[in-house]
Amino acid sequence: MELAPGGIAKELNASDAAALLDRLALTTPAEAARRDQAIELLTDVQRLDEQLKASHRRIRTAVAASETTLTELFGVGPILACYLIGFTGDIARFASRDAYAAYNGTAPVERSSGGRVVHRVSQRGNRRLNHALHLAAICQIRQPSSDGRVYFERKLAEGKTKKDAIRSLKRHISNAVYRQLLIDAGAKK
Repeated sequence: MELAPGGIAKELNASDAAALLDRLALTTPAEAARRDQAIELLTDVQRLDEQLKASHRRIRTAVAASETTLTELFGVGPILACYLIGFTGDIARFASRDAYAAYNGTAPVERSSGGRVVHRVSQRGNRRLNHALHLAAICQIRQPSSDGRVYFERKLAEGKTKKDAIRSLKRHISNAVYRQLLIDAGAKK
């Protein structure tokens, strides 16, 4: 920002930053020092980008080798499938989809007082697994033609709030993930 007057007009990526640093006309020693620091930072970012790409390649290879059917679920790619497989472990340890939902935090918890019955989101369970399910739900909601979007809109039409509809969709996805993992486990036997 301090090297280019007025900053830049868009989100900066590593290749654009390199081009910008090459175009700079430096007039003071302070600007040269800032440019040198920016080049060091850019080198670190480029190295981390390469590590991230390599990590994603390893994950895609591992998920393909596992022959999982999780990636057939809308919104679940290799990265989310890796999360779901890794944090779930052996699916046989869960007696039912309800037990799996309790483990991943998508089973609602009743918090009632007096005559009023209220269900809240569970703060228990594996939060990273819950986050992976949340990402899959958001991916489905963003696509107008997906079954998840239709399910979400149906819940809104029933009078649920957006948060409640998302929670309900996450539970729906949790059930689908449980079913797919059971299919995968049966296919390996």
